[in-house]
Amino acid sequence: MKKPAADRILMFLKMRGGATSLLIAEELSITKEGARKHLLNLAQEGWVESSMKSEGVGRPSAYYTLTEKGLGQFPDTHAEVTVQLLKSVKNILGNNALELLISDREKNSHDRYEKELSITKSLEQRLEALAKIRSEEGYMAEWKKEGEEYFLIENHCPICAAATECQGFCRAELSNFQSLIGKEYTVERIDHIISGGQRCVYKISH
Repeated sequence: MKKPAADRILMFLKMRGGATSLLIAEELSITKEGARKHLLNLAQEGWVESSMKSEGVGRPSAYYTLTEKGLGQFPDTHAEVTVQLLKSVKNILGNNALELLISDREKNSHDRYEKELSITKSLEQRLEALAKIRSEEGYMAEWKKEGEEYFLIENHCPICAAATECQGFCRAELSNFQSLIGKEYTVERIDHIISGGQRCVYKISH
């Protein structure tokens, strides 16, 4: 049975994609040994797994990530029902009807986001507003800047089952982000949950 500290570790790994025991200890304000004990217990119960990762000079460090069981603690929204409905639309009405459904959802989302972003002026303000909206929808979104590039990171996908069944949802979201961020920037998805990534990451650059 997981304890509160273990729950916080799972959440931290979900948000970070992976971390060392030292980073986890700092996040939880506990000793490195205490973090290791929690991680050992979580690994034995199948919630996390570790792999060695080299970071330049020195010995490789153990990086901990969530297993499928661990990722299952952040459930897809109405996954089974959604997939059944998508299959029914495709089987009864055909692929064209499914594309129309996705296009309608894309337009509704775009209009809603655009209204929220209308008061923003800078790219950073747009990213802050977009991350807030997406987090409210269950995507656990955040953004960061590295050098001259910006990244919009979604640590969870509440429609993962639907997107796996019909990748048009992901195509529509990328199209929306490009439109909302602006033509002066290029938006590229560089990591993708349904392609095996820990999270979806969008790189924004000039």
